[in-house]
Amino acid sequence: MSEFRGVFPYLVSPIDASGQIRTEVLGRLCDDLVNAGVHGLTPLGSTGEFAYLNNFQRARIVQTTVEAARGRVPVVAGVASTSTSDAVVQAKEYQKLGADGILAILEAYFPLQDAQVEAYFRTIADAVDIPVVIYTNPNFQRSDLTIEVIARLATHPRIGYIKDASTNTGRLLSIINRCGDSIKVFSASAHIPAAVMLIGGVGWMAGPACLIPRQSVELYNLCNAGCWDAALHLQRRLWRLNEAFARYNLAACIKAGLAIQGYEVGDPILPQTALSADDRKAVEAVLREIG
Repeated sequence: MSEFRGVFPYLVSPIDASGQIRTEVLGRLCDDLVNAGVHGLTPLGSTGEFAYLNNFQRARIVQTTVEAARGRVPVVAGVASTSTSDAVVQAKEYQKLGADGILAILEAYFPLQDAQVEAYFRTIADAVDIPVVIYTNPNFQRSDLTIEVIARLATHPRIGYIKDASTNTGRLLSIINRCGDSIKVFSASAHIPAAVMLIGGVGWMAGPACLIPRQSVELYNLCNAGCWDAALHLQRRLWRLNEAFARYNLAACIKAGLAIQGYEVGDPILPQTALSADDRKAVEAVLREIG
């Protein structure tokens, strides 16, 4: 199994008013992120507004990201559905398009039992030949992954990672203690990355890294080298951006920040709305302060 670790920005999905993917913008963003030193790219995460895209748009996003990466860093593509069969179709297609891994996301309308949740992720992993990262975000998902389900999924030969956005750092430590080396933990923007690295995490998959890739890579390198005083000093400064994200719609915030930086990524997909002028100024001020 390929090893994923480090900073994996959750990419935005740049779309014009007619619904066409702005492939040139996405390609330039990917190229700039790779040149900034990120360790991988993750299209169709939460920041990528996967819930607002059709399957054609999703595939185009993945294809563009793979082409822009040019094999320099792994591409872990988000697969999300309320339907297991549809998720399998997505996963197989993204593997054919050249994705190096799958980020498996469960969307649920009706509540599901643990056995059904486990079967969803296991079936996706059975359908592909590339590593699978399982994703849990109980703040948005109707059916969460329990520690027991995570432990059982960790025995699957292709499920080697979890990205947890629970905001509960103790839960991350419980996963690490329970599963050991059989599953590696990625932080989300809801967690403090340096703290997750301190307890045994391997990196983070999160939207903020789109806006501050070099600083994010610097933070990872400091943590990885055990330079905790310097890492925590940098983490305190960077956390200002996470605080801003907590106040706004995530995709709107990151798209506004990228627009400020010169990327014409467009507005968030309807019915979401763009940031107001005042909110955009607040994001700009934070980015200016971080440098």
